[in-house]
Amino acid sequence: MLRRLVALLACATALLAGAAVATAAGPPAVQGAAVLVGNGATGEVLFQRGADLELPMASITKVMTVLLSLENAKPSQVVVGSADAAAVGESSIDLRRGERLTVRELQLAAMLPSANDAAYALGEHVGGRGGMRRFLRLMNERADELGLEHTRYVRPDGLDAPGHHSSARDIFTLARTAMRLPAFRQLARTRQATISGGRRLTSTNDLLFSYAGTIGVKTGHTSDAGWCEVVAARRNGVTIYVVILGSPGREQRNADLAKLLDWGFAQYGRVQLISGTRTYAEAAVPYREEKALRLVAREPILKVVRWGTRLREQVVAPAMVRLPIQAGDELGTVKVFEGDEVIAEQPLIATESIAAPGVGSRMGWYADRALDHAGDLLDSIFGGIL
Repeated sequence: MLRRLVALLACATALLAGAAVATAAGPPAVQGAAVLVGNGATGEVLFQRGADLELPMASITKVMTVLLSLENAKPSQVVVGSADAAAVGESSIDLRRGERLTVRELQLAAMLPSANDAAYALGEHVGGRGGMRRFLRLMNERADELGLEHTRYVRPDGLDAPGHHSSARDIFTLARTAMRLPAFRQLARTRQATISGGRRLTSTNDLLFSYAGTIGVKTGHTSDAGWCEVVAARRNGVTIYVVILGSPGREQRNADLAKLLDWGFAQYGRVQLISGTRTYAEAAVPYREEKALRLVAREPILKVVRWGTRLREQVVAPAMVRLPIQAGDELGTVKVFEGDEVIAEQPLIATESIAAPGVGSRMGWYADRALDHAGDLLDSIFGGIL
């Protein structure tokens, strides 16, 4: 087998190089104490500033609260509002002591209008007989399981409290984890809902209404935390997450989130990793010297990759084929690597059918070869004399 290694796929090289120049500018300038832009599928951080600073995160806390309620309670379970839950202030659904709502209704209330009383009621319910103390322990244990090194929960709702903090990097990890659950994704992308008592809920995530492709996840705001959000959006097969903590205003936060999402998506493009028309190899054909057999990929492959990614192509094909050959026969492979990972692969197929030659054809071919050899020998003998 003839093995040929190529550093970069020829047709993709120009595309990647051109895009690298086009996106050479860094991310836009934004305000906030901490910022992170990441790829939701791979977890790759595209940009970060202060990503490990321990900062108050306000109602982004409710991502963990709702996640634990999804993992430990059924949506149809009924929760009876406690006096403590009803007394929680600021953003609320005016939950009354003794009022009965389902877990699902409380999850919607905690995620959409970011109701603190709903989050507190969920925590008490999941905490069971251990109450809020047990639920807070569960929150911090789950944070440890996820490797959230800069996160500590003191409340289930995110209201300002000493020692209650997280980081942009931890929030990115937590949001990706929660968004793997279909039930959480549904909550995170819901714009409006109606629950018991005729309560009409509207999401505080403004980008769900204004930025195409937004799929979640959670906002937050307190006097200590400022304006915060972790947002996720998907376009052209790419999911980008942006975290901003400590923005000075709601409109500023929203504008900065949109700019960072645009920048994140601009880091990726659809590239033809394997061509459907390119001749990847030519194999010699027995008894036919004038024309080699072209080998092409069975199917083209287009894939979204980050501009500037270093790719390596490997083509494996026979130096000579054995007859007969049918058009479409698989005779090799082409692979494209990103590092050690194969990101595209296709079989190489014959472009034409070639029958096995008969006895007469083979004898004629050998005769021609013999005459050519004899001619070369005579030239070598007499050429020097003449």
